[in-house]
Amino acid sequence: MAINKEFLKKFTKATEYAAYGASPFIGKGDKIAADRGAVDMMRKVLNKIAMKATIVIGEGEMDEAPMLHIGEKVGTDDGPEFDIAVDPLEGTTFTSKGLPNAFSVLAVTEKGNLLSAPDTYMEKIIIGSNLPKNLLDLDNSIEKNINLLAKAKNKKISELSACIMKRPRHEPIVKILEHLGVKINFITDGDIAGGLTVIGENPKNDIYLGTGGGPEGVIVAAALSCLGGQMQGRLILNEEEIIRARKLGITDLKKKYNIDEMVSGDIIFCASGVTSGDLAVGIKNFSDKFEVTSLVLHKSQRINKTITNTYKK
Repeated sequence: MAINKEFLKKFTKATEYAAYGASPFIGKGDKIAADRGAVDMMRKVLNKIAMKATIVIGEGEMDEAPMLHIGEKVGTDDGPEFDIAVDPLEGTTFTSKGLPNAFSVLAVTEKGNLLSAPDTYMEKIIIGSNLPKNLLDLDNSIEKNINLLAKAKNKKISELSACIMKRPRHEPIVKILEHLGVKINFITDGDIAGGLTVIGENPKNDIYLGTGGGPEGVIVAAALSCLGGQMQGRLILNEEEIIRARKLGITDLKKKYNIDEMVSGDIIFCASGVTSGDLAVGIKNFSDKFEVTSLVLHKSQRINKTITNTYKK
């Protein structure tokens, strides 16, 4: 079954208004207010859509997030059933500091087609399209994965670029990549945007690897499913997180997830820019209107485009 194409506009409006809700706080040093502004606006728009939808990835569990929490029902309670993953403001710190790559994002599938990942860490390895299926594996050594990738892309290892989040936990990976001669492009935050830098005819990076957010991993998988990339992810769980994961229906705690095990069926993905970055141009506020740019994907319709809309305030 495909999601009716009319829903693409409706879901895009949710991320557009979330970006607008965060925009007054760009560069103001208050990431909590920025996040709240995005959440309030996104929820308001989602609740006007004729659907029965459940937030399966959101701001956290109900006891720690008052709105858009995991399990929250949104929509008018009349219409098709959807599962939705939301990150109303990816890059709260970027927004508060006025830095690039802050955006609002959501992914939508029909009910039951989206992995409900707990708010925990996930090991990730992401590569682009037009490569042999299941090329890389989290259980391979870094050296083996890099050699396989170089061979598949017909490149020298020294011609490869890797995106990795700058964190102390990644120092062992960085040392190996440096030893191999791989160029490293560090990011400070924002592993959704980072993960998608491997996509395109001339991608910024050949591989994204390291440990980032589990929910963000599922959202990236939704976009990659539309764009043709490859990903493997594995949740990293402590004792408390194991309990939460089991409540969400996860039984194999050491499972390596490929894209089609995190997200399946038809998919809508929308990302609207708050500050300019790799996915979209930042929001432009005028006295009586705002202009917002979004990357929109709809798998069944083969839609992959960047759109700009203007709304009256």
